[in-house]
Amino acid sequence: MLKITVLVDNTVIKPMGLKGEHGLSMLIEKDGKKVLFDTGQSDILLKNLMKLDIDVDFDAVVVSHGHYDHAGGLKAVLENTSTKVFIHREAFKTRYAEEPFKGFIGIPFKKEVIEDLGDVIYIDRAREIIKDVWVSGYVERITPFEKGDSRLYFIENGKKVADIVEDDMSLYIKTKKGLIIVLGCAHAGLVNIIEHARRTTGVEKICGIIGGTHLGLVGKEQRRKTIKFLKSLDFEFIAPNHCTTQSVIAELKGIFGDRLLFAGVGFEHEFS
Repeated sequence: MLKITVLVDNTVIKPMGLKGEHGLSMLIEKDGKKVLFDTGQSDILLKNLMKLDIDVDFDAVVVSHGHYDHAGGLKAVLENTSTKVFIHREAFKTRYAEEPFKGFIGIPFKKEVIEDLGDVIYIDRAREIIKDVWVSGYVERITPFEKGDSRLYFIENGKKVADIVEDDMSLYIKTKKGLIIVLGCAHAGLVNIIEHARRTTGVEKICGIIGGTHLGLVGKEQRRKTIKFLKSLDFEFIAPNHCTTQSVIAELKGIFGDRLLFAGVGFEHEFS
């Protein structure tokens, strides 16, 4: 069995006392194992876990990339459970964004804090962490039109450097119906990620896509060409949230109809 539950997102879809925030966290339960993918930006994750009656006993935590809205809740999680943490080596850069989200957007604590609390495993290459569940590692930037988010930068040796978020990682889940791709923010580019998933796993068929696509925050040309690529995939579902933005989710709904699932807080999807 496989089940994916959205624990943190910008929007709440179930009236159960759940809370939302600008951020993302999803739980993947597969064959008795629990993988937490991202942690939102605060302890709202823990409060939502209590509302959903889910124990904080994860077999692994994966951090998609080093932004506060995906890793800010990590400290609170590790103060409540001991587990492995898979994270890219570049995740702790000193990161900022230009308007409209001007300011610091990096992880709000030093890596030593996490190293003291959990079993931190730094990775940069694809790795299978439980059976048929892969962390992507670094995703090659190959697709010419996927330019990323020009508003992002980090500080290195006192200088401002454009940030392509090379630590951006996703999860690839192998099923009999094809791959399910779990996205953090897709800073590497949705097309790049999908093609990397195919190369990594040897599986061509895409069953489903869930998570932040970043399509609401990239240029119009990149969004148009990415949607054209998505139309070529014979997937069963696409469940965008977070940085996709409401307007783009509405656009995707008009294109993909019932295959579009809205993955706000409380969303659950089960596979047999």
